[in-house]
Amino acid sequence: MEPAAAMIVPLMLALSAAMASAAVVEHTFNVGATNISQLCTNSVIYTANKQLPGPTIEANEGDTVVVHVVNDSPYSLSVHWHGIFQLLNGWADGAYLITDCAIQPSGNFTYQFNITGQEGTLWWHAHSSLLRATIYGALIVKPRNGTAGYPFTAPYGEIPITLGEWWNKNVNDVEIDGHLTGLGPAISDALTINGMPGDQTHCKGADVYEVEVASNKTYLLRIVNAALNVEIFFKVASHNFTVVAVDASYTDPYATDVIAIAPGQTVDALMTTSAPPRRYYMAATVFDSNTASIPFNNGTVTGIVKYEGAPNDTTASMPAMPAHNDVVTANNFYWSLTGLARSDDPVVPTTVNHSLVVEFGLDQEPCAPDQTKCKEYSLVAFMNGYSFQLPEKVSLLKAHFDDLPGVYSEDFPTSPPPAVRKVTSVKKVMYNDVVEVVLQSKKYRSNIGTENHPIHLHGFNFFVLAQGLGRFDPRARSTFNLVNPQVRNTVAVPGGGWAVIRFTANNPGMWFMHCHLDAHVPMGLGMVFEVLDGPAPNILPPPPVGYPKCY
Repeated sequence: MEPAAAMIVPLMLALSAAMASAAVVEHTFNVGATNISQLCTNSVIYTANKQLPGPTIEANEGDTVVVHVVNDSPYSLSVHWHGIFQLLNGWADGAYLITDCAIQPSGNFTYQFNITGQEGTLWWHAHSSLLRATIYGALIVKPRNGTAGYPFTAPYGEIPITLGEWWNKNVNDVEIDGHLTGLGPAISDALTINGMPGDQTHCKGADVYEVEVASNKTYLLRIVNAALNVEIFFKVASHNFTVVAVDASYTDPYATDVIAIAPGQTVDALMTTSAPPRRYYMAATVFDSNTASIPFNNGTVTGIVKYEGAPNDTTASMPAMPAHNDVVTANNFYWSLTGLARSDDPVVPTTVNHSLVVEFGLDQEPCAPDQTKCKEYSLVAFMNGYSFQLPEKVSLLKAHFDDLPGVYSEDFPTSPPPAVRKVTSVKKVMYNDVVEVVLQSKKYRSNIGTENHPIHLHGFNFFVLAQGLGRFDPRARSTFNLVNPQVRNTVAVPGGGWAVIRFTANNPGMWFMHCHLDAHVPMGLGMVFEVLDGPAPNILPPPPVGYPKCY
């Protein structure tokens, strides 16, 4: 675990110097068992390099990142570089059984990818089972010419804030129990900030993340929601933020005192330390959008912002947090952001080749024979009535590349069938096609409730043209923001509502679009876009040496 206190060093002048050439950034991640005492419980967890969060990868736009992953855990493992485009390099996306097979215990694989046309805060995480509860970290991409490339005044310092969830129980056992009951994993025991649960838990003396700041300086907070299943409100007492980027895409400056962030999303926010020089809590709580009375983690995780010279024995001020079900505050944040449309940024394509309405949600189905703890029903998830099933013996990308028959079908429906079907189906599109998707959240049965879903698309950013509540009305097209929409890779679709996204399919491969609530992925809440090769050189190359095999 990282130290509980961290001094932010002012950004050196050298960081603002132009980079003469791209570099190779190389890491080795040894994934294995780590003994830890957390929440007054001794546990064995699995981490990268015995760190929670795992190592931060820092690179500049244009750099090549090389990560050697050595799997010393007893579980098969893949690692996803969340938000990285992987242009003509889908083999390195790390989406288990979509783009590659898992690294087996005692095995290893080297992920290599170039970061092209991206700047900001991204992250990496395990993409197999609930292992990402403890195997994750930040991936920070700075401008090629250093801090001079920021579209805002360079900050005095940068503070990484990675939000997570903690279970006292082995997360593999949590996942197994979730399948046996048919209802998904149990709620977490605590939220964390940079791996620490803070001082508002039942465990006295729990680790608290603390950062020291100088007065009257501006810091860039790089916030990642690495939690598995919860949206989060984040605040710092007596301080305001100016949001300048989300999901590694710059935004128009947006002033706020609270940040709402869904699993998979990132937010870059400037914070000026103009308060009296004291100690202040940063705090995070769950935003629970579910309309049913279903238990959730209602705890508060805290960290400390300590001004230089402030006495350690002074009581920190606590921010007033929104109510857990404050949909208005959350939607106001999500829907108010607009993209920073610069002259050299991609513009919204106006000609659409594929216009889809994808209705998704959860339903009930009979308990399966192996769900021995299942009582009345189990949960099943779907997109347009198809409950997505992973292939068993080969990744979809390898099957696509080798033209293997019988692995998947290309009949993803344009409208829901009468009943939910469990299938491995993709939507085929041509290279450079423009795809527009109305993501429509379906209202569930009253006992299940309806909730927000963070929908993540691998391989692309997309424009968020509009969002709303209720059923999408085609007349809403007249309100689409085609000038400066926010650009994301993960959008929080409101419960029972909708969001419209649009992207250009300029990256050949198999690209997963799924809910980033981890509980919903094994239930089937996902689909895949199959993007065909374009004219040379836009052709997917063969898999790299050492590409993991399925067993």
